[in-house]
Amino acid sequence: MRHLLSLFFAIALAVPASATDIQKVTSESGITAWLVEEHSIPIVSFDILFRGGASIEPSDKHGATYLMTGLLEEGAGQYDATEFLEATEALAARFSFDASRDLVSINATVLKENLDPSMELLRIALTEPRFDAIAFERVREQVNSVIRRAETNPQSLGGSHFRTLAFGDHPYARSLEGTLESIAALTPQDMREAHQTALTHDRIVVGVVGDITPEELAKLLDTVFAALPGSSSEIVPMTSMQAGGGIDVIYHPSPQSVAIFGHAGIMRDDPDYIAAYVMNHIMGTGFTSRLNQEIREKRGLTYGVSSFLAPYDRAGLYMGAMSSSNENIAEAIDLIRLEWAKMADNGVTNEELEAAQKYLTGSYPLRFDSNGAIASILAGLQFANLPIDYIATRNDLVNAITVEDINRVASRLVQPDKLHFVIVGQPEGIAAR
Repeated sequence: MRHLLSLFFAIALAVPASATDIQKVTSESGITAWLVEEHSIPIVSFDILFRGGASIEPSDKHGATYLMTGLLEEGAGQYDATEFLEATEALAARFSFDASRDLVSINATVLKENLDPSMELLRIALTEPRFDAIAFERVREQVNSVIRRAETNPQSLGGSHFRTLAFGDHPYARSLEGTLESIAALTPQDMREAHQTALTHDRIVVGVVGDITPEELAKLLDTVFAALPGSSSEIVPMTSMQAGGGIDVIYHPSPQSVAIFGHAGIMRDDPDYIAAYVMNHIMGTGFTSRLNQEIREKRGLTYGVSSFLAPYDRAGLYMGAMSSSNENIAEAIDLIRLEWAKMADNGVTNEELEAAQKYLTGSYPLRFDSNGAIASILAGLQFANLPIDYIATRNDLVNAITVEDINRVASRLVQPDKLHFVIVGQPEGIAAR
């Protein structure tokens, strides 16, 4: 039976809904969700976000939100951890719980015939978590394992150091998982307090796709979330990149060096964001990008290099990453600096823009390859405060970008002199500065 259910889910998730037919649904208590009805397959996917995430936890409870989120399916209400798992499997429901610096996310995919009991399980997990001592210790040790692996992983070491440089004493500078010391100090009571702070009515964002009507969804929203606290007073302050240009080297025994680099970026609500997004595609996304062509294809200095916009909810960075052999990393970094300066000074060509627009508009529909993916997009659009018709208009926005738009944004955003590198490895010919 379980194998048949898995096959059913695989088939169902492969059939996308009509993603542009979005309805705004508001419950009696005022909770809002975006819904795409898709009745051809008896399945419903939910993507639920709570704004704030790990950034709103107290500094002396570092890692509490991440640990708390990992415990939400480890027993709730009348169910201990094993019983909750058994009840979930009996209904062929799928739940996942996660946390980031900006949000707590919950994904649920359920059969329509089991919609009510499945959502009752989710309600219990969100509103009546047990935080039993046995489950708490088991999940805490799992988090400790994640932390220990990060302490020896070059990418993690570089990312952590870069965040410290970028954000100073802001919550974004802290690791998501906490430290071995901070996790050791946490208690089940800390989990209860983190739960009450992170999961509140005023932070909820919901995207839903599948075999459900607006009337059914409105009732479920109140049923599932009614018992959550109404609001939380925790506010994350705005911040920006605090480090200037330079190089930091973290010596780590490895034949390769990892480089994390970046400077101040752009916020998602900035009018120039789409132009910056297209510009970055030309700079460092995919096979044809400038960085990939110059550093990998022409010179073979890396297996991969990329750049990306990193719009946090309360800050924006423009970043990139690369790995190269210790003897080649210096040359690769010089090439990144060169391409950064070229973009800032000269912008892009008509040919580059046309190719980027063709790719970005052509690949966009591929994101909508399952109901679960669409539900996630609906929630993400709300989190970013984008309009409900964004999916329908997004490609038009990309195609409206001109060379002049990108060149203006490049001169504003791309800052070669402020580019900061964090290198983890044993790089040759590079000194920290």
